[in-house]
Amino acid sequence: MNFLIDTSLSPTLVENLRRAGHDAVHVRHYGIHKAEDEIVFDRAMEEDRVVVSADARFATILNVRGAAKPSVIVFRRISPRRTEALAKLLLANLSNLSELLDHGSIVVFENTRLRSRTLRPSPLNSDRGIHLEK
Repeated sequence: MNFLIDTSLSPTLVENLRRAGHDAVHVRHYGIHKAEDEIVFDRAMEEDRVVVSADARFATILNVRGAAKPSVIVFRRISPRRTEALAKLLLANLSNLSELLDHGSIVVFENTRLRSRTLRPSPLNSDRGIHLEK
């Protein structure tokens, strides 16, 4: 899977995802770490990358645009927010999320649960509570 890691998360997350065989890039790589969120969102859309952030604004942009892509993963209220723990959490749940992310979804990781929502009409379209693997 292809990921674009937002500035709200450490560039070290990129290395963790790459070691697991994924194509991951941090916004610093493109020099857009200080850019408006819409610029980051557009870059992810151009390259078919999933935006990974601790900032819910990307989910709002996806919703407001009525777009199906790029998918957005948000780490919300996760404590502590250590990079290794976030990578482990994402990788442990990725097999359950792949189909959702391929169809364009918002996935929110919280301390004790994982929520997802697909924005375009699809059999996957529901606000689903998926069992969170830790």
